[in-house]
Amino acid sequence: MSVESYESVKETIDLLNPCMDDYLYVYDLKEDRYKISEHAMERFNLPCSEFQKVLETHKKFVFEADYQLLVDDLEGCINGTVDFHNLKYRWLNRALQPVWINCRGRVIRDEKGSPLYLIGCINEIGKKPQADNESGLMGEGGLWNELQKVSFEGRKGFLLRIGIDNFKDVNESRGMQYGNMILRRTAECISDVMRPQQMLFRFEADEYVVLDLNGGTIQDADFLYQKISWTVNSFIEENGYEVFYTLSAGILDIAEAEDNNYETFARLSEFALRQAKLSGRNKSYVFNMDEYNQFVRRRELLRMMRRSIRNRFEGFEAYFQPIYDLQRKEIICAETLLRFRTPLGEMISPVEFIPMLEESGLMIPVGKWVLQRAMEACYELQQKKKDFRVTVNLSYVQVLKSNVLTEILRGVEEHRLRPGSLIMELTESGFIESNENFINFCQGLKENGVALALDDFGTGYSNFHYINEISPNIIKIDRGFTLKALKDGYDRNLLRHMIDMIHDVNLQICIEGVETQEDLDSMCELGPDYIQGYFFGKPGPIENLLDLL
Repeated sequence: MSVESYESVKETIDLLNPCMDDYLYVYDLKEDRYKISEHAMERFNLPCSEFQKVLETHKKFVFEADYQLLVDDLEGCINGTVDFHNLKYRWLNRALQPVWINCRGRVIRDEKGSPLYLIGCINEIGKKPQADNESGLMGEGGLWNELQKVSFEGRKGFLLRIGIDNFKDVNESRGMQYGNMILRRTAECISDVMRPQQMLFRFEADEYVVLDLNGGTIQDADFLYQKISWTVNSFIEENGYEVFYTLSAGILDIAEAEDNNYETFARLSEFALRQAKLSGRNKSYVFNMDEYNQFVRRRELLRMMRRSIRNRFEGFEAYFQPIYDLQRKEIICAETLLRFRTPLGEMISPVEFIPMLEESGLMIPVGKWVLQRAMEACYELQQKKKDFRVTVNLSYVQVLKSNVLTEILRGVEEHRLRPGSLIMELTESGFIESNENFINFCQGLKENGVALALDDFGTGYSNFHYINEISPNIIKIDRGFTLKALKDGYDRNLLRHMIDMIHDVNLQICIEGVETQEDLDSMCELGPDYIQGYFFGKPGPIENLLDLL
C-alpha cells in the first residue's frame, strides 16, 4: 500500500460518517497517525478526529486502569506479530465517565509483509438498544435519538415514565414467556389511549416512556396515566385475573430538564418513578426539583460519610454535654453526642445524618467508633473526677444487628473502667416492638453492672410497658416535652405526675432542655434527679468539659 491509500481510507471514513452509529478508524503504524469518524468527538473526550503520537494521545481519553492493556495489545499490531486487534476496554466520554467499547481491527501489510495500517471499527458494548423486539417498540436508543433532533426552546410537553410494579414476581411465578406477553400487552394498553403525536418507547426491563413534545401539560400526563391504569385493569379482568399487577409513573415537565440533555431526562424521570414506587406504588408522582435536590444532597452526604468511615472516621466528632446532679449540686455526668462535618467544613445536623446512618447500616461501624470515643473520654474525665460517668446513645440498628453488648463489655475492660461508669441510652421511639434480642441485650447490661437510660421519654409512642420490660435506671424527659411543661400548666402537671410515678418505682429522672435560670427554677420544683441543657453547657469537644470540671 502507498501513503495515498491512507488518504483514501480517511476519505472513506468521512464519507460513511453520517451513515453509521459506530466509529470507523485507521491507524497508520508507520507514520504514527490516527483518524476516526468525526462524530466520535461528540461522544468521547477526543482532542480531535485526527492526531499523531497515537499511544501517547490515547492516554488522554482511555480509562486509566485500561491503558496498559491497550498498549500491550497494540504492540503486537505494531511489531507485526498479530494480524487482528479485538479488545474490550473503556474510553472516557465528554463528562470524563468511563464507557465500555469493543475495538476491532485488521492489520494491513505492505508488499514486504511489514505492518502498515490497522483499520477497524469501534462500537459501544453497553449502548442503548434502538428497538425492543418483545414489545415491538423503539428502545432507549430511539428515545435518545428523538431527543437529540428536537429543539426545546419555547417547547412544552412532558415525559411520562411508567414502571410495572413487582414485575419480578410475574416472571418468577409464571415464567419468562408469560412475562414477555405481559410486556407486549402492557405496551398495547398504553398505545391504545395515547394521542397520535405522542411517542412510546420501551425503557429498561419493565419500564416505558411516553414522550409528549406538543404542548401536553402535567395534568394531561396524570390523566393519561389514569387512563393507562384503567386499560391495564380491564386487560387483567379479561385475562381472568391469571396475574394481577399495577403501574407506577413518574411525571416530568420537559421544562425541568434545563439542559435538554438525554442523561438529564433519564436521571430526573428515574427519580420521579422511584418516588412513586416508594410512596406505595400504583400511583403517579410529579417531579419536584426541591425534593430532587434534597435527594441529591442525601446521596452526597451518604457518599461523604462512607468515605469518612474508610478514612478512619475523618469528619465525625464526639461532643459531650454536661449533666447536673441536683442533689450533689455538681456536674457528675456527660452525654456523648455524634457530630459530622463535611470536608468543606459544614456541620450537618444529627437530625439529618443519623437517620441516614441507620437506614444504610453505617450506624454499626460509626456507633462502634462513638462508643470507643466515649470510653476514652470517660477514662480521661475520671482523672479529674473519680466517679464521673458518661452516657452513650445506642441506635436500634446496633442493638438488633450487631454484637454491641460484647463491644461494650470488652471496651470497659480495655479502658479500665468500672461498668457503672457507662450509661447506655436507648431512644424509646426506636423500639416500637420489643423483641427477644432487645430484651436479652438489656438484661445483659444489667447483669454486668452497666446502667441503662430510656431517652426521649414523653415523645412518640411513650409506651410505659418499656419501663417494665427493660427496667432502666434513668428516664430522660425529652426537650420538646420540657418546653411544653414550661409554657402550659396542664403539661407541667402531667410532668409532675410522671416524675412521681417514676420515683415510686425507684427510678431516676433527668430533664432535658433547660436553658435559663428561670427554666431551672421551674423544673427544680418538680423534683427531678438530673438536669441537662444549655444552662449548664452546650455540646462541645471534650476539652470544653475538662475546662468546666
